[in-house]
Amino acid sequence: MTKLFGTDGIRGEAGVFPLDAQTVEIIGGSLAIHLRNKLGRAPVIVVGRDTRESGEWIEKALARGITQTGAQSTSAGIITTPGVAFLARTIPADAGVVISASHNPYKDNGIKVFAPSGRKLDEDTERLIEQDVLAQEAQPSHGLDSSNTAPVTNDQADSLRERYLDFLAGKIGHDLSLRDVRLIVDCANGASFNVAARLFERLGASVTSINDTPDGRNINLGSGSLHMESLQDAVRQQKADLGVAFDGDADRSLFVDSGGHLVNGDATLWVLGKYLKSKGQLHHDTVVATVMSNIGLEIAFKSEGIELIRTDVGDKYVLEELLRSGATLGGEQSGHIIFPRLSLAGDGMITTLCLLRAMMEENRTLLELTAGFKNFPQILVNVEVAVKKPFAEIQEIQNAADNIEAELGTRGRLLLRYSGTESLARVMLEGERQDEIEKHADELATVIRKTLGS
Repeated sequence: MTKLFGTDGIRGEAGVFPLDAQTVEIIGGSLAIHLRNKLGRAPVIVVGRDTRESGEWIEKALARGITQTGAQSTSAGIITTPGVAFLARTIPADAGVVISASHNPYKDNGIKVFAPSGRKLDEDTERLIEQDVLAQEAQPSHGLDSSNTAPVTNDQADSLRERYLDFLAGKIGHDLSLRDVRLIVDCANGASFNVAARLFERLGASVTSINDTPDGRNINLGSGSLHMESLQDAVRQQKADLGVAFDGDADRSLFVDSGGHLVNGDATLWVLGKYLKSKGQLHHDTVVATVMSNIGLEIAFKSEGIELIRTDVGDKYVLEELLRSGATLGGEQSGHIIFPRLSLAGDGMITTLCLLRAMMEENRTLLELTAGFKNFPQILVNVEVAVKKPFAEIQEIQNAADNIEAELGTRGRLLLRYSGTESLARVMLEGERQDEIEKHADELATVIRKTLGS
């Protein structure tokens, strides 16, 4: 069976299967039907979207599918992904649906579903929806009461967005004064454009907002967390205390310190991990990250008595490990940070507030707080392969990998894996010297080409 849901929901080009209007309507109806089967009643589903030009018609198609089953579709309009997760928990609704392709270009879009807990939709329900889509079986139910599908007003969406803003400022930002803080916010022309500056201004900051005029096609275009250069320039020119860049749906954030230096997700975890430990709030003195986090983070944490647990790539796996281990902080190098005691969804604005709190309470700049973390050199080599055999079954590859790991010791790292979508083996190496890891990467890539190449 064709798999539509990836680790971050359904994603693809807007207007092309499975994100054509007919299929989206089927997805909406199928989700509503399977929720009703679980609940024994018609569900309430809250829907939000980012600023892509395709978002509005995709939301309408989804709402048609939902309401034709007798369920209720509540629109939050343009709002961040974590904003929808928050609303699903507090309206309360039975699910939250985000229409967004995150950091992708405007031509792409996606559908991501949250349970009221803030966790993503369970895989069993995803498989049921896939079956309905591929069999074209999720047709509108006739004779069901749809009187609860009154048209959505802008006032309603504005009210829901204000509820989320009140949560961020009132609960997460409680007692946090940003008076005299000069902050530059890059909204990526995305979903944070109508809330980010207002949030930080409410807490007293002096805010300059850039890339905050979405036109449906400029989301993530030369802006936001994928393109930090303009934010770095703005921080230097305006002598700001901090710059923050969100991606299109604002579930992640990257930072620029007062010196104009990029602070990625690893460096953010370093600052927040130390801060939470100093407050006695870092459970088990453990932080969760992925296999892509730099070995420099692991070495730095070890010097502070903090253990780093690694998971597969994806915030879904970070969250699973956070809940399994009881850890209170986790995230990815990309800036997707999760505080499970605050929200099970990564939230770029929550991350920013927590980082600002650390700066204010310790009375130190972000440049000072990131001291002690060294990003080790890294190289990634892709090797075309004819077949994806387990590396451990090929003695030449295993021997070469073992020799490299022995030479790197505890001051380096080798990660060898296959691409999930292409016929590629990925060789990732980290170490103290660039020339050393380049030599090792070339050696291993040569062995892989010889044994697995076409």
